[in-house]
Amino acid sequence: MFYRENGQFKTSYRADQQILPIRQDRIFMALLLIVGFAVVPMLASDYIFRAILIPFLIFSLAAVGVNILVGYCGQISLGSGAFMAVGAYAAYNFFVRIDGMPLVVALLLGGVCAMLFGMLFGLPSLRVKGLYLAVATLAAQFFADWLFLRVQWFTNNSSSGSVSVNNLQVFGLSLESPVAKYWFCLVLLAVIALLAKNLVRGAVGREWMAIRDMDVAAAVIGIRPMYAKLSAFAVSSFIVGVAGGLWAFIYLGAWEPAAFSVDQSFKLLFMVIIGGMGSILGAFFGAAFIVVLPIALNLFLPAITGVFGFEISTASVSHAELMVFGGLIVWFLIVEPHGLAKLWAVGKQKLRLWPFPH
Repeated sequence: MFYRENGQFKTSYRADQQILPIRQDRIFMALLLIVGFAVVPMLASDYIFRAILIPFLIFSLAAVGVNILVGYCGQISLGSGAFMAVGAYAAYNFFVRIDGMPLVVALLLGGVCAMLFGMLFGLPSLRVKGLYLAVATLAAQFFADWLFLRVQWFTNNSSSGSVSVNNLQVFGLSLESPVAKYWFCLVLLAVIALLAKNLVRGAVGREWMAIRDMDVAAAVIGIRPMYAKLSAFAVSSFIVGVAGGLWAFIYLGAWEPAAFSVDQSFKLLFMVIIGGMGSILGAFFGAAFIVVLPIALNLFLPAITGVFGFEISTASVSHAELMVFGGLIVWFLIVEPHGLAKLWAVGKQKLRLWPFPH
């Protein structure tokens, strides 16, 4: 009974088209932001920040970028790890080679470099699609692995290919503590996710969805496929590049090209599939699921097997994690292709009608 929109009248088109048109949603979002910015930093431990919260925020940002390309525009990409690597190494070079370069500017410039890289490898989308496009974007992954491993200029002439950053500051404030890193990632995620949500609700987002649903019909009604596809690659690669910079600077601190292997690309694609394609909210659900599941399996599987009198090794837990991932992806593709976001939407719809039958 508490989730009703009775009596909430819209008197203008602007009010009807706002992101959260129902008052209860606005209250819930305000409470969520208060909890995220104020309550969580007071209650969470350093382990929770480093192992769960900071990876969740960064993966959520990357999943938003992948969802724009895969979910909204329908262009399959397996090069997300490469776009993260370009964003990370470009931000690193801007940061260490230009004296006084602010961290935020370096991350944004890294995103711009990833955007240009993504548009370059998005050119095949003008001619091919489906599995052929997936293979074309996978080439970006192998090219980035070779580039950052063999060309030592990108790693500041490091012989091992490993680079590191320290003493990070934003507007004079240190980012050495886990709480400061969490706040920094949360602010960037909130701003970029809001911009992405408004973008997909506008004319550009409608063009992307028209290309996704039927590109020939979209071209017939005047939508330019080249502009729509390349703009999707540009926006997606920029967001993923910024996430790659955060992953390198904030979470890892020291990294090498293997940190952005093809496993990252598949992991981001799994987030989009499980969370829900074509949904900004689904990116958050997918990231939370992928981040929390391995930790939960590492905690509960040894406890469960111990009840039955035998021990399970760390390698077996890792194998079980892969099997669970594979099984869940198959299940979601068959039972609920729109992912956790669709289940959330169905639950909200039932609450709006409860206790009456749906």
